[in-house]
Amino acid sequence: MTEELDLAGQDSDAGSEEVVLTPAELIERLEQAWMNEKFAPELLESKPEIVECVVEQLDHMEENLKRARKEDLKISIHRMEMERIRYVLSSYLRCRLTKIEKFFPHVLEKEKTRPEGEPSSLSPEEFAFAKEYMAHIETYLKNVALKHMPPNLQKVDLQRAVPKPDLDSYVFLRVKERQENILVEPEADEQKDYVIDLEEGSQHLIRYRTIAPLVASGAVQLI
Repeated sequence: MTEELDLAGQDSDAGSEEVVLTPAELIERLEQAWMNEKFAPELLESKPEIVECVVEQLDHMEENLKRARKEDLKISIHRMEMERIRYVLSSYLRCRLTKIEKFFPHVLEKEKTRPEGEPSSLSPEEFAFAKEYMAHIETYLKNVALKHMPPNLQKVDLQRAVPKPDLDSYVFLRVKERQENILVEPEADEQKDYVIDLEEGSQHLIRYRTIAPLVASGAVQLI
């Protein structure tokens, strides 16, 4: 696979920008998004452009294999690579759906209050799924429990009933770009804030809230 692919990305100022990636670079981005999503306690920014390009690349690889000679030993190697890519893609999407189901009221509220120009945490399909899931939960609660309770107890605040993502949980990370003056908040009241530098290639165990912006920017990779 040597052809290049156009990956449309969102520019924070206005419009969109296209990034040209090789298939290997595309799969590397998918794996990075997968690892970050897998280990981050919250739902991260949606990457629909990566998902779409990977699906197209898998279709292209499948067509190439159909045209290859059956006795070619490379076919089995390429098929194993395709299955590996499909596994990573499926695991990435399942992880996101699991978080949406777990934190659906908070995910929808975050999307509702998202400032204009800020990247969305949900793809259009995920947004539709989250709204439908919330509607089903509300209908289920009403039919099974709430309608049998006194009128003053027939409403439930899902924002309070469903736990929020624990942004104070600790995560392992590898630094991809050197970062200076990272403010670390204290764990106890008697402690004070302190500043650290993150050297490129170093690995750390740190509170997610502290490095969440660095995960979003790609400066660090969760592991």
